Amino acid sequence: MDQVKSIKNVAIVVAGGSGTRMGQDIPKQFISVFDKPVLIYTLESFQRHPDIDAIEVVCIEGWETMVEAYAKQFNIDKLKWIVRGGSSVQESIRNGVEHLVDKISEKDNVIIHDGIRPLIDADVLTDVIAVCNKYGNAVTSLPYNEQIFVINQENTSTTKQYVPREQLRRVSTPQAYRYGKLCAAYRKAFDEHIGIYGSSYTNTMMVDLGETLHFAKGSDKNIKLTTKGDLELFKAYITADEDTWLK
Repeated sequence: MDQVKSIKNVAIVVAGGSGTRMGQDIPKQFISVFDKPVLIYTLESFQRHPDIDAIEVVCIEGWETMVEAYAKQFNIDKLKWIVRGGSSVQESIRNGVEHLVDKISEKDNVIIHDGIRPLIDADVLTDVIAVCNKYGNAVTSLPYNEQIFVINQENTSTTKQYVPREQLRRVSTPQAYRYGKLCAAYRKAFDEHIGIYGSSYTNTMMVDLGETLHFAKGSDKNIKLTTKGDLELFKAYITADEDTWLK
C-alpha cells in the first residue's frame, strides 16, 4: 500500500471483530449482502465522500489479503493501509493510530468508524469533520428517546431510580480527533491502563483521560450489524426506496 502525503482527513475503519453473535462461519464484516461484503458498503461511504483523503483498515488477522482483494474489486482506491487488529477493540484502534505515526501530521483529523456500521450518511460524516475542525474532536450523537432506569443493586430485577433522558445522548461512530492528541491519548491510556478494557472505546477513553467531547450530527440509520436481525434491517434499508424512509 502506498503512503500518502499532505493528508487532512484519514478514516480508520475497524474491522477486527470475529462476529460470534451473528452465528456465521465468517467474520460479520465479510458477510456478503447482495454480492457485496458488509465492509465494502462501509468503505464506499468514505470512498465517495470528497473530504476523505485516505482510508486505513484495521483487520482481523488472516483476512488482510481478502480486504486488499475486495478493495481492488470494488475500486476503493482511497484505501492506503491495512493493519492487523489486536485482541480487543481498543488494541485494534491503538494499532491503527500508531501505524499512522510517520504518515500523517499531528494536525490532521482521524475519523474512527466501525466496519460493521455500513449506513453512513454523507451529511453526518461532513458534520463530524466540521466539528472536529472547530474543536479538535467530534462524536456522532443522537438524543435518547427511551426511558432509562438504573438497576437496583440489592435486587437486579428491580429499579428505584431513573435518569432523565434529556441528560443523555447516544454516541457511536464515526467520531473524529486531531491526530496528535489522539496518538498521545492512546499511549497514555495503554501506559497507565486507563479506558482500554471491557466495552471502552475511543470516546469513553478520552473522557476517562479528562477530555471534553463535542457532539456532532447522528443518524438512526447508522445501525451496527451485531445480530441476524440487524443484518435483515440493513438489507431492508438498502433495498427500500429512499423516499419511504424517515430521515
